[in-house]
Amino acid sequence: MDAKQNKTDAAADDAMPLPPQAPQPGDCCHSGCSFCVEDMYQDELERYRAALKAWRERHPGAA
Repeated sequence: MDAKQNKTDAAADDAMPLPPQAPQPGDCCHSGCSFCVEDMYQDELERYRAALKAWRERHPGAA
C-alpha cells in the first residue's frame, strides 16, 4: 500500500462527527424530569461540538 492509500484509509476511519438528532416537539413531557430530553440533547450537542472541533484540528483542509 502506498502513502496516499494509507492516508485515504485513515481519513475513512476518522469520519466527521454527525450532530445529534434534536428532540421532537412532543418528546418533552414538561413535568420537570431530572433527565429531560432537552437537557440530554444539550449535553450531546456540547459533546458533538467538542468532537467536531477536534476533528477539524485533525483535518484542517476538510469541511
